[in-house]
Amino acid sequence: MSEGNWERDVIETLAMAALKEQRRARRWSIFFKLLGFAYLTLLVLLVLDWRGHDGLTSGKHTALVDVVGVIDPKGDASADRVTEALQNAFKNKNTQGVILRINSPGGSPVQAGIIYDEIRRLRGIYPNVPMYAVVEDICASGGYYIAAAADKIYVDKASIIGSIGVIMDGWGFTGTMEKLGVERRALTSGENKAFLDPFSPVDEKQKRHAQSMLDEIHKQFIDVVRKGRGKRLHESSDLFSGLLWTGARSIELGLSDGFGSVDFVAREVIKAEDIFDYTKKQDFTERFAKRFGAAMASALARVLAQGQFNIR
Repeated sequence: MSEGNWERDVIETLAMAALKEQRRARRWSIFFKLLGFAYLTLLVLLVLDWRGHDGLTSGKHTALVDVVGVIDPKGDASADRVTEALQNAFKNKNTQGVILRINSPGGSPVQAGIIYDEIRRLRGIYPNVPMYAVVEDICASGGYYIAAAADKIYVDKASIIGSIGVIMDGWGFTGTMEKLGVERRALTSGENKAFLDPFSPVDEKQKRHAQSMLDEIHKQFIDVVRKGRGKRLHESSDLFSGLLWTGARSIELGLSDGFGSVDFVAREVIKAEDIFDYTKKQDFTERFAKRFGAAMASALARVLAQGQFNIR
């Protein structure tokens, strides 16, 4: 190799190293800029989210609380979220009335019972603050359990109302297991520990016990409805059978009181057109964590599917 070629190679190597270093620095610069932008965006969203939950409520208004979706401990219609919203609504001295907007097929009788009991407690503390339930598409089972605590229930003529009953469902796989030649092996301490095991034949004693629990909870449900609706109910053999009715029919049966939307009740019944939403929704951090967690789980699943994750 000639002396001139050697010098040229050294210069080219140094130039390439410098170029790589510049590219690396540029990538890190872009990364930190994006990180800073993400931080500022997160900060702005948190501020906006905080302001959205603590908006001005200085004027006289109608308080709105939503019960939307399945009533369960982890959903938006959980007892924790709904009761917190109701407490905030009732304790505001400018609240002229509370509307519970319900669009729920039901859910946990325990969660519904907690909400019902809290409504009764708050109405006792604030007797001058009326409360009305407004049904949109559906108010069934646990949803109606909650609605029964209201002074009046307003519906749309096509709303679905009722399902005053209790269900415990499951599956039985004994026939399938026999066809497949599968044998169930379950060891328990306590003769009823494998209560209503879907892989074993139905135990009549356990079945009777389960039915007695359902009947007890159903009676609790009926008592709540009778207490809330009183003489407005037109009782029949079908009323507490678990059937559903349209909003129009529910008025005839005494399950509801009349037609009306949220705006109608606020304007014509409570006489306070300004509506403030007290519903306890998931804040930005909760939504972000849930979506981030789902994205991470999806990414991990793809890695596992591709065989790129190893434990040594």
